[in-house]
Amino acid sequence: MPRRVDDYRGLTQPSRLRLLRAVQSDPGLRVAELAERCGMPLNTARDHLRVLVQEGLVREERLQVGSRGRPPIAYHPVREADSNPAARRRVDGARRRGALLRAVTSPTAGDAVRPADSEAEAQLDVLYEHLDDAGLSPVLDEPALRFEMVPCRYQGMIAQDQAMVCGTHARLVRDTLAQVDGPLEVERLEPFLTEDSCALLLRHARHDGRIASDPVSPPPPPESPSAP
Repeated sequence: MPRRVDDYRGLTQPSRLRLLRAVQSDPGLRVAELAERCGMPLNTARDHLRVLVQEGLVREERLQVGSRGRPPIAYHPVREADSNPAARRRVDGARRRGALLRAVTSPTAGDAVRPADSEAEAQLDVLYEHLDDAGLSPVLDEPALRFEMVPCRYQGMIAQDQAMVCGTHARLVRDTLAQVDGPLEVERLEPFLTEDSCALLLRHARHDGRIASDPVSPPPPPESPSAP
């Protein structure tokens, strides 16, 4: 199946996911440090980081070290849309398309919308497009603030390292929500509700900029074999 224009290439390879996870876990590392941590050649790490930056998943920070030559670059997660042009374009596009869709489909189109509701709707629009572009086929239950995602296109990578794959996506979801001012935050990610599906639950909460631990629930234990 051909790749869609907005699909994230940065999420399709285990090596890129490991690199993204390292950036998330320890922001501010340089390419050589990231390459060593992930056990990959320097040029490979540099190429992967270029893709992650181009797709709005990682941002660059040029460091001023007081020496001649090109300043070194440190890498950080994107938690503010304005810190990465690609992230800014994604957020603006999702908000514009979401507002247009709501305007033409809502039975109360034209009615006044409370600012808090409008902010939450914008967060949902941006998060929906993020999950869709990541290939997770989201289905939103808006009153319940719940996304169901099936099938999971990352099954092959999950078989090798579920904690890394699910943890990276959970952190991306949290950072994506943070790129839009609003009251919603991640409550938890529930992997493997069925063999190939998971769910993402959100909640209303005061946004104070805190970075919480990865909100990933452990998968359900395998069923015990029936007694003969």
